[in-house]
Amino acid sequence: MKKNAMVLLFAAVLLSFLFLAGGKGGEETDWLALDFVEIEDAARSTTISWYMWGGSAVINEWVDSYVGGELKRRYAITLDRVPMDASIFVNKLLTEKQAGKERGTMDLLWINGENFKNAMEAGLLFGPFSEKLPNFLRYVDEDTVAYDFGYPTRGYEAPYGRAQFVFEYDRARMEEPPDTFKKLLDWVEKNPGRFIYPQPPDFTGSAFIRQALYAVTGGHEQYMHGFDQSLFELNVVRLWDYLNRMKPYLWQEGKSYPKDVATLDTLFARGEVDLNMTYHQAHAQNSILSGLYPDTVRSFVMKDGSIYNTHFVAIPFNAPNKAGALVTANLLLSVEAQAFKNDPENWGDFTVLDMGRLSEEERAVFESIVLGEAVLGLDVLSKYAVAEIPSPYLEALEAGWEEEVLRKQP
Repeated sequence: MKKNAMVLLFAAVLLSFLFLAGGKGGEETDWLALDFVEIEDAARSTTISWYMWGGSAVINEWVDSYVGGELKRRYAITLDRVPMDASIFVNKLLTEKQAGKERGTMDLLWINGENFKNAMEAGLLFGPFSEKLPNFLRYVDEDTVAYDFGYPTRGYEAPYGRAQFVFEYDRARMEEPPDTFKKLLDWVEKNPGRFIYPQPPDFTGSAFIRQALYAVTGGHEQYMHGFDQSLFELNVVRLWDYLNRMKPYLWQEGKSYPKDVATLDTLFARGEVDLNMTYHQAHAQNSILSGLYPDTVRSFVMKDGSIYNTHFVAIPFNAPNKAGALVTANLLLSVEAQAFKNDPENWGDFTVLDMGRLSEEERAVFESIVLGEAVLGLDVLSKYAVAEIPSPYLEALEAGWEEEVLRKQP
């Protein structure tokens, strides 16, 4: 009996070890076949590495303090935020895939657009997992997150926020900002050196030229049916003409562009340029609260259309802590996390939750948030909101801009 008992004990310990090994990246555990309570148990007291864009101090603070704090409090999970551009970690994953590396270093990714498309087509992601998340099933309208820059998500991404492209100006310096792309060109020509946009492929700079494409070629709807090479070639020359007409009147005569949006923020805050732009509708309010901007700064949108997108998290195929990644993705979709980051004092990021699925008490949490005078109301943002362009157009625009604008001689 003692021998049998020892055998049973050894078997139990071995099974427990294998389960935990799966929680740390082994293939022994089929995470999508488990109840979420079992996933939570496996994730406790582990460490999760979240690879994400690190260019915003406000967002970094929210991740480190709020998300990291809640993971520690609820699950004893340690969050390791790793700043890295998405294109770089996608290439890193591709190298690991080609080398047959079954255990990687990345657990969770902030990803969308062409980076998600490229990762999916190379088989770099784990899933489909979004419908495994209790908060996704309870609070999210699947139809609103079925596509990412025109590419089907198929459950391989979980949403956690929404953003819309806005411009910023200081009422102390400018009475009325140019709120169409035609007005913008006229204003730039009359005010040389007072405007610039970040150099694509910086996300904000790229978003600016995408929005300009919509404005100077007759709107966004024509691009919503997948990539059309002939349509692109026909229309894009009008965009290059627009940007090149603007170029001699830009800051530093268009001879150099800010490397990223943070650099443009600094130029605007110093008063070197009179207009700023951001893919973060509460950025101006954040900057006022932090003391970077005076309280006379306000946001506005182009009446030609203001692009918006949803940002997502995904899990690499070789994530060492898939359980921790699933738990974190679910936490990001909680009412508490969504409401906390919706407050401009914390981030100002819009929620992805369907208000119709929330209880009266849960909706009241969002309704109590004070957005501030520098944040445009949802009525204005919604009125001019237009969908993001499919990823193949984005890639073609970024490549074309370097050749047709950056390197173009007068």
